[in-house]
Amino acid sequence: MDNFLLSFSLILPIFFAIFIFHALKPKSNGKPEKLPPGSFGFPIVGEAISFLYQNHDKFISHRMGKHSSKIFKTNLLGDPVVVLCGTAGHKFIASNELQIFQSWRPQSMQKLFRSSIQPPSSSSSSSSSSSTSITRETEKQITRAPGFMRTDALVHYVGIMDGAVQEHLKNHWVGKEIVNVHRQAQLLFLTLAGRFFMGLEDSARIEKLSNLMHKIMLSLDVLPLNVPGTSFYNGMKAAKEVRQEIQLLIKEKKTAMDNGAQMQDILSFMISRPDPSTGKPLLDADVADKVMGLLSGAFNSPSISISFIMKFLGERPEIYEKVRYEQLEIASSKQVGEALTWEDVQKMKYSWNVALEVMRLRPPTRGLFREALTDFEYEGYTIPKGWKVYWTVCSTKMDPECFPEPEKFDPTRYAIEGPPPYTNVPFGSGPRTCPGKDYARLQILTFLHHVVKRFNWEVINSDCKVLGGTNPVPYEGVHVRLHSSSV
Repeated sequence: MDNFLLSFSLILPIFFAIFIFHALKPKSNGKPEKLPPGSFGFPIVGEAISFLYQNHDKFISHRMGKHSSKIFKTNLLGDPVVVLCGTAGHKFIASNELQIFQSWRPQSMQKLFRSSIQPPSSSSSSSSSSSTSITRETEKQITRAPGFMRTDALVHYVGIMDGAVQEHLKNHWVGKEIVNVHRQAQLLFLTLAGRFFMGLEDSARIEKLSNLMHKIMLSLDVLPLNVPGTSFYNGMKAAKEVRQEIQLLIKEKKTAMDNGAQMQDILSFMISRPDPSTGKPLLDADVADKVMGLLSGAFNSPSISISFIMKFLGERPEIYEKVRYEQLEIASSKQVGEALTWEDVQKMKYSWNVALEVMRLRPPTRGLFREALTDFEYEGYTIPKGWKVYWTVCSTKMDPECFPEPEKFDPTRYAIEGPPPYTNVPFGSGPRTCPGKDYARLQILTFLHHVVKRFNWEVINSDCKVLGGTNPVPYEGVHVRLHSSSV
C-alpha cells in the first residue's frame, strides 16, 4: 500500500474542494427521496480507503450483512455510490444499459486514460463518462464494425497466435527454473495485442510497453494522488510514456500509408477513418487514449486469469492431468509442427470449464461502475440522477443458489450448460459485453495448450498478495517452479 496518509495530508485541500462541490450540488428534483440503506463513511473520502485497500469481498459482504443483501449505498471520494448485489442487480444493470446507465470510471482511471481532463460542463456525466473525446458511435465502429473481433476474423488469428505462443515459451520459459507467470503472461498478451491491434512486432518496443502498462495496472485502483513516491504518480508517468510511444507509431503508420503501404490492424483503421460524428480525422491524442484502453483490456484481465489458472492447476494435480489429457488428445491429431486451428480450440471444453471456474473464484475484475442518467427506482428506493452504480461479482460467485457447494473447485459444474445467467460473467453482459471475449478465450486456450504440453509446475507463493479495489492484480506476481513434461 502507498504511504497514503502522508500523501493525503498533502492533497487534503483538493478533497475538501470535492466535498464542498458535492455537498452544494443541487438535487435532481425537489421531491423527497428514499435513499438505500448504508453509510457515506468519513467526511470527504467516504469509504474509499476501505474499498481500495481492504479485502474487496469482505468489504462487500460486510455491508450486505449490515445493510441489505440487495442494495446499499456508500461514498467514494465524494461520489455517492449505490451497490446493486446478486443476479437481480446485475440483470437490472445489464437490461437498462444506455437507457438508465452510462459507463463511468473512477477518478484514477479517468486521469490515467485521458491525455487531458475535459473541462466540466453543465452535465457532470458528460465529462466523466468517457475516457476520451471519441464518441460512443466511433468506438463501436472501431471495435465492432470492421470485424476485427468477429469469429470469421479470429479464425485467421489462430495459426499466428499459435506460433507466437510457442515462440514466447521458447524464449522466456524453456530453460528457466522459476517463472513469474503474471509478468510473462503480460508480455505475451501485449505481444499479441501489439501485432493484431497495432501491427507492431518490434520485441524491444513491446517489452517497453509491457513494463509501462504494468505500472499503469498497479495504479488503477488507488487514491488519485499524483505525488512522487505513490503508485499513482508512477502510473501517470507510465501513461504519458505509453501515449508518446503510440503517437510515435501513429506517425510511422501515417508515413507508411502515405507511401502506399497496406495495413490491416485496428490502429491503422482508426487513423484512416474520419470520426462519423464530425467528418474530421481523429486527433492523434484521442487515438492514443483509445488504443491505451484497448491494450489494457487485452493485456490486464487475460494475464490475471492465466496467473490464477496456472496457480489453481499447480495446486490441483488431478485437474492439471485432465487438462493435459484433453490437450494431448488434440495434439495427437496434428502433424508435427502443424498449428492449432479454430476447430481444435472448440474441442477444449474441459480446459475452458477450468478457466471459467477459476474466473468464478478469482474474477479478473471484481465489479463494474456505471452512472445513473436519470432518477430510477430499485427495490423500493430512489437512486438520484448522477449517482454512481456498482455491480459486484462477489455477491454471486459464492451464492449456493447459483453455485452448489460454492467453495468447491468444480469445473464439471459447467459440463452440461454454462454458468447461470448474470452470475459468472468475467466478460460482462448486455450491450456492454466485452467485444474481445472470444479473442481472450482464444488467447487463454492457445496458451494452455502449449504450456501443459511442455511443463508441469509447482506454485512457490501460494499466498501471493493481490491488489484491492476492482482490479485484482497479483502485484508480487505468481511464481512457479517449472518441470519439463514429455509429450
